[in-house]
Amino acid sequence: MVRRRDTPGQGIGSPASDAAARHSDTKDMGPARHLGAMRGKPVWFKVTTAVVALVLVGAVAFAAFWVIRLQMNISKAPLGAGSSRTEDPVNDSKDRMQILILGSDTRDGKNSDYGTAEDSTGYGQSDVMMMMDISADNKRVSVISFPRDLLVDIPECTDQKTKQVFPARSGVMINEAMKEAGIGCAVDTVNKITGLEIDHFMMADFNAVKELSNAVGGVEVCVSDAVYDPDSRLRLPAGNSQVQGEQALAYLRTRHAFADGGDLGRIKAQQGFLSSLTRKIKDDGTLSDPQKMLKIADVVTRNLTVDDGLASVPSLLTIGNRLKNIDISKVAFVAVPTTPAPTDPNRLTVAEPAASQLFAALRKDVDLTDPTATPSPTAEPTESAPAPSPSTPAETPPPAYNKALQPVTVANGTGVPARTQEITQAIIAGGFTQVAPLAAQPVEKTAVYYAPGFEDVAADVAALLEIPATQVLPAAGVSGVQVYLGADFMSGTKMDSAPLPSDIVNQTAGDTVCQQANPELIVR
Repeated sequence: MVRRRDTPGQGIGSPASDAAARHSDTKDMGPARHLGAMRGKPVWFKVTTAVVALVLVGAVAFAAFWVIRLQMNISKAPLGAGSSRTEDPVNDSKDRMQILILGSDTRDGKNSDYGTAEDSTGYGQSDVMMMMDISADNKRVSVISFPRDLLVDIPECTDQKTKQVFPARSGVMINEAMKEAGIGCAVDTVNKITGLEIDHFMMADFNAVKELSNAVGGVEVCVSDAVYDPDSRLRLPAGNSQVQGEQALAYLRTRHAFADGGDLGRIKAQQGFLSSLTRKIKDDGTLSDPQKMLKIADVVTRNLTVDDGLASVPSLLTIGNRLKNIDISKVAFVAVPTTPAPTDPNRLTVAEPAASQLFAALRKDVDLTDPTATPSPTAEPTESAPAPSPSTPAETPPPAYNKALQPVTVANGTGVPARTQEITQAIIAGGFTQVAPLAAQPVEKTAVYYAPGFEDVAADVAALLEIPATQVLPAAGVSGVQVYLGADFMSGTKMDSAPLPSDIVNQTAGDTVCQQANPELIVR
């Protein structure tokens, strides 16, 4: 029998073994001690620890994958086309915000089924144009639609890629604004029309509508009669229907299926579609469901072009988060008031004074669903400014000119003779005593014109009458300052104080509206 011989110094009871026993209780012997502790844990604890670690690693990897994927989906373009901005960038999480939403008619890529490249040149035309106005307190949203057939003045625009300058144009369809100089030119055009400054834009193409409607499982729409439009390929029975994919796109694109077959019927149908989509997203809890949100975010970002300031996943999520708790009865859909153009009954011009009243209300942040309500704050105050000390009153800067010496004329283009005297008296009451009347031709839009060196005087006269700064313009042949009254300023002495038309809101997202089918396309 061979007996095992202990290694010298390692036997039981030896000094080395005693030291090892002592070290097992010493904190400095971390690795050996930890291994011993893990060996003593039950199997379930080890398995649970491994699973939790795996889940955490998987969650981080999953989140990283989606952020990278969504970020790579996003296409971007400049916000403007050369026009200078006077406002600082907004805080996307808490400031009032205007977003221009555009639907492009480009026939590139997946959109080639809807026409040839010749049908949409340059950057494409805006098949849909809406401005979404989100209040600072996140309690209401106004969506203003601009008819594609609306004739407007497009400002000078510079293509931010090629730096090519395109001159200003008058009496041009608004959907042409982005065709030559890009989306930024459409933004500058809407800024010029409304007197606002758009903060962001989102542009989607035909494919976005199809994929989004599929992602939400269809959108319910209603028509008064069975209708078929061979141009858009829309075919619907009377009553309610679920549309998605090609039929959803056909519903939004059709120019002939609703009302009298014009652009205004098309706008109401688009607003009805968006109202129904809003209700569905709210009812399904989509904005609070991460899985649903990821699915929609993937669809949207793959088919979306946004401005540089919005070209990040956190920015898009911030806006989505702001919208999730808004009362749908406070989501107002409005169309810019229009009238047939005198030169072409197939085109539209803004209807005055209703259009100017709408734009003035927007500039004042009026709740369009309740115009008598107090406007919400434009932003949450972050820190109270110290009140001026009574011992050191604020000094008023000396006037740059003597009001009593400034030549001001009033040109009355309203067609109402009494307006000359009313506005003259208001200007005189403001300290400008050198006021004279001037014969004028009828015009639609009020403006304040000024000669070189009178820009500050013109700004003060405009402020006195609450005429928007965008309507204060230099002009050759004017002596001093000229107030040219138009059909948008038919009453009162404060232009921005005119009341809104009672029917300015077409519908809210809480209203279910059945679209009237065009009698010529009703299927008998």
